[in-house]
Amino acid sequence: MQRTAPPQRVYYADTAPPPPGPPERGRRWRVLGWVSIAMSALLVVGSITAYGFWRRLDGQIDREHVDDKLGDNRPAKLNNAMNILLMGSDTREGENARYGTEEGQRSDTTILLHISPGGEQAIGISFPRDSMVNIPSCRKRKGKGTSPAHLDMINSAYAYGGPACTWKTIEAVTNIRIDHYVEVDFSGFKRVVNALDGVEICVPKAVDDPKAELHLKRGRQTVRGDQALGYVRTRTGGLGDGSDLSRITRQQAFMASVVKKATDKGMLTDPGRTYNFLSATTKSLKADDRLSLSVMQKLAGSLRGISAGKIRFVTVPVQAYPADKNRVQFNMALAGPLFQSVRGDNAPPEPPPPPVPAQPDGPKVQPVRHVLVRVAVYNGTKIQNLGQRTADQLQEENFKVVKVGTRKASAAGRTQILYGAGAERQAVTLANALPGHPPRAWAGGRPGIVYLIIGTDGANLPGLNQRLPKVAGEIRADQDICK
Repeated sequence: MQRTAPPQRVYYADTAPPPPGPPERGRRWRVLGWVSIAMSALLVVGSITAYGFWRRLDGQIDREHVDDKLGDNRPAKLNNAMNILLMGSDTREGENARYGTEEGQRSDTTILLHISPGGEQAIGISFPRDSMVNIPSCRKRKGKGTSPAHLDMINSAYAYGGPACTWKTIEAVTNIRIDHYVEVDFSGFKRVVNALDGVEICVPKAVDDPKAELHLKRGRQTVRGDQALGYVRTRTGGLGDGSDLSRITRQQAFMASVVKKATDKGMLTDPGRTYNFLSATTKSLKADDRLSLSVMQKLAGSLRGISAGKIRFVTVPVQAYPADKNRVQFNMALAGPLFQSVRGDNAPPEPPPPPVPAQPDGPKVQPVRHVLVRVAVYNGTKIQNLGQRTADQLQEENFKVVKVGTRKASAAGRTQILYGAGAERQAVTLANALPGHPPRAWAGGRPGIVYLIIGTDGANLPGLNQRLPKVAGEIRADQDICK
């Protein structure tokens, strides 16, 4: 089917009747940015396939078994997307002892990397460390017993049960199935930045911060080693307003710069540079034991050809936490649609259903062209903006949307396709695009209009690349860091 670009969003006149009722029936320094190293490695790992170094690289990754700590109550796997939890470790053990001591260990950087099916796009979602969330009961990483479910900052989950507890927490608050986790520490960060021969940053004014070992001139420059680590750690020196959200923005700009350099043609066409980068990376990673050699090869194949312009970074929308002005909570009116779009990104196609009969023993009703189908879309759920997003997808498939509205949500209400007089064939066309929702006539419908009432089972168009929503402040990996 030939697709055309969707038209710009418009406000619809009230040309369709209202929908019918339901049918009968606190530390000073924080670790920021070095998980971009893990992300970059995943995005360029496909380039190594021609050089036969897979097994050597694979053996350098420190792996942990976590499956038995995730429990049975997990989100369903809806598609072939890859969701990888990226964490920055603030451990002071081994090579990291020079950075002082900290009580416990937390994942102060937590990012969910979502790679769309086929590697067509990728999005890194940052979770502010001060977000108050319900942390589920977790098996303790060391020793026996479990930690009870409780309300706490999201970054504290790691302290209770290691990466498995952070994994469980992110799945619980997003309802997104996670496939793997990757963790990087301070020393690993420096090794990989140096393997890239430095990473470009841009600062608004000169910085002199001895505590972070950070001394920078104003403007565009390349940082390596301790300078790079200081840049992503500092909370002072005039970089932003000192808040966690400001530091996340800086982190995402750094990540974008890392990805841009790691996916540069000069890097990917130089076997020596590529291998040195990936070798330094794998020596610095911890991961789950299911992130095997075969999984990495499969991921590499899907990512081959992805460009920096198709990689972006966003922060989970938050709002003030009423009980504590120093904490935040998710703004679910904005975060909910983001999580849902990631969860259902490009759901696997189902076999097209046969034409729907007009009556049990009657003749088959043939569909018409999409451009002849006039659809009124109503959101019957509590999910914000679901009606408009569904309308956008229908327009992308050349359906003519004449109205977008809402109806009172019903816990038991399922998606319906209804039609007014003379719109039976048009309703069949929409039903073929949305399998599982047989159309039925509605006496109160306007002639020639088809009504899509979105219920609890959704309205996914199989095989359609659903567009992930734009989030305010998002950063693309191909943009100029000084702008």
